[in-house]
Amino acid sequence: MKRALIAFAAIAIAAILLAVGYVSGRYTSSPSTSLAAAASETQGKKVLYWYDTMVPDQHFSHPGLSPMGMKMVPRYADEGSDPDMVRIDPATVQNLGIRTAPVEHRVLATASLVPGTVTWDLRQATTVSARADGVISQLYVRAPYTAITAGEPLATLLAPQWDSALAEYRALQQAQSADAKILRAAARQRLEVMGLTDADIRSTRHGSGSGITLHALASGVVTALDVREGQRVNAGQPLMTVNGLATVWIEAALPQAVAGTVRSGTPVTVTVDALPGRAFHGRVETLLPDIDPMTRTQRARIVLANEDGALSPGMFASVRIAAASGKAVPVVPSDALITSGPDARVIVAEGNGHFRPVAVSTGRSSAGYTEILAGLQGNEKVVVSGQFLIDSEASLSGALGRLDTPSAQPASAASASMPDMHMGDRP
Repeated sequence: MKRALIAFAAIAIAAILLAVGYVSGRYTSSPSTSLAAAASETQGKKVLYWYDTMVPDQHFSHPGLSPMGMKMVPRYADEGSDPDMVRIDPATVQNLGIRTAPVEHRVLATASLVPGTVTWDLRQATTVSARADGVISQLYVRAPYTAITAGEPLATLLAPQWDSALAEYRALQQAQSADAKILRAAARQRLEVMGLTDADIRSTRHGSGSGITLHALASGVVTALDVREGQRVNAGQPLMTVNGLATVWIEAALPQAVAGTVRSGTPVTVTVDALPGRAFHGRVETLLPDIDPMTRTQRARIVLANEDGALSPGMFASVRIAAASGKAVPVVPSDALITSGPDARVIVAEGNGHFRPVAVSTGRSSAGYTEILAGLQGNEKVVVSGQFLIDSEASLSGALGRLDTPSAQPASAASASMPDMHMGDRP
């Protein structure tokens, strides 16, 4: 019985060993077999080295699996040794629908639409003030923003100094002697110093206590009323402020990229929502030197004629700054740019399925094109569709972190270091 059990155990162990040998022989190939298969794949081509597409900086002298467990691909001698190139099979390029566009030289239109606000033209502002101590006996304008016309009475002021000066001037009107005429001229000059015009003098009645009526020097709107009827005022105290509406200012908020293209005299077209279908044409008078700390915009002052008073201060306006002529600059379609924070790059097509990422410095953008300040010469072709797929291949290698900025090298050499990669070879 014991011998039978021993024989049965020996037979079972032999069966297990035979099964293990069969399985390992079926699924495990020998190194010589793997090398032979790899050699058949690369027959007719010289292999420089083998590498893992996930870690392209590591090179191996034989095929197989990388330390990461990925299948390694060969690097052929006839593919070139430029490490800055990304290679994609031409058939894959066609399947992905990758499109390219040439780098062009164009005159970029600088027409921009910016917001603006209608404000008072401060050059037309006048202040009516008291030239002598007195009392406001009558106020003809009783509310701010009252429209007035030139010559219209504004206020009557009782001023003892004016009354005595007028009495002295009128007492000398009939004098015929030379000395009396000199005194009369001095009295008239004193009235002028007090701010009384010939019209003010003619409007007063003989006798004291009648007061002096102040008149508007020009038509406009009383924007500030600082006194009330019966109030005592001192010499030099402002009574009211009058602003004209014959012209208005437009203060446009310009982004800094737009402000760099605007000069004094640049033509503009202004529209407001309150007046649909109507446009006002003018020119930039000046760029104000301060920058808004919140919006980082610079204000441009525009003067517009407003004879009919249609534009009111406080209105929001849309300001279209006309395009200015300039020289042709290298441009690429804006869709070709790959931006990452402050950095930008494009994918340059070298032909035969070879692509090169190039760092660029960008300028203005207009009508779907962006100016290239550095990084391209102007005779290249850039990828405008599918460039993000190529860029993702580049990011897998980590080589995008080694991109040189255009400012640190000549424009023709502004490119990123990138190993060749075969899309489709990665598992």
